[in-house]
Amino acid sequence: MSREQRKAVNEMLRRPQTSKPKTVEKMRADFAAMMTAMKVPTDVRITQTALGNRPGLLVEPAQDARLGIILYFHGGGYVFGSPETAMSLTGNLVSRTSIRSVSLDYRLAPEHPFPAALNDALSAYRALLETGVEAKSIAFAGDSAGGGIAVSTCLMAQDAGLPMPAAVVAFSPSLDKTLSGASIDSKAGIDPFFTRKNLAYTTAMYLSGQDPNQELLSPARFANLAGFPPLLLQVGTNEVLLDDSARMAERARAADVDVILDVTADVPHVFQAFAGILDEADQALDRAAFFIIQHLS
Repeated sequence: MSREQRKAVNEMLRRPQTSKPKTVEKMRADFAAMMTAMKVPTDVRITQTALGNRPGLLVEPAQDARLGIILYFHGGGYVFGSPETAMSLTGNLVSRTSIRSVSLDYRLAPEHPFPAALNDALSAYRALLETGVEAKSIAFAGDSAGGGIAVSTCLMAQDAGLPMPAAVVAFSPSLDKTLSGASIDSKAGIDPFFTRKNLAYTTAMYLSGQDPNQELLSPARFANLAGFPPLLLQVGTNEVLLDDSARMAERARAADVDVILDVTADVPHVFQAFAGILDEADQALDRAAFFIIQHLS
């Protein structure tokens, strides 16, 4: 375990910040600036693309690609973030698997509240299928809010009569907009990113007055996971969202779904983004890549 690396990351994330609520524009700018420090592999090619009704980034291995595609959903509380801010994650998955990825630029709240992001994700998945890509060759992946989108898009696809993707990988997913997990409070002060207050702030933008007590918003509490694809949930013990993954894993097991709950000690939210900086990030991405290759082969 890389104690010094984890300590350095934790100290970096705990730099003093204003206690006043940030504007949407400030949140977006600060997050984009933070993510520019993350390392992106040099052995991938990145080009603009479009999928469904939204733009995105196509990420390809520099050498020959394996068959299949990873449909990636970036994090950012449904309010900020972009395919560019998630490139350390998408790029590393592509580099490690040699499987192409499309990272979707879905619409953001508060301009476009629930279910706009999910509708964009479902349209992108439908577009892949309509171009002849087989569902068994597609993996969903996402971090934070994007992990929630990956899960909820499967539920929407199932309701629409579409085949399930081959696998789902979720890094520190947001899976309960009721904010009822015990870790929301038990990890208060331990999580360097989130508090109940700032989660409630962005959640209110995304909900726009809608009831969070429904499966697409809180799948860890309400989703019917029968027929769900194999699921990998990676999360750190320093996260207020820890119980989102733990409860989702319990729900998956109860529905006879193949599920791996992969918990890493003493690391922050979406620690995988610190690849090349934090050993645990690289190790977690190696496990995620192996999971994807296993299920797309």
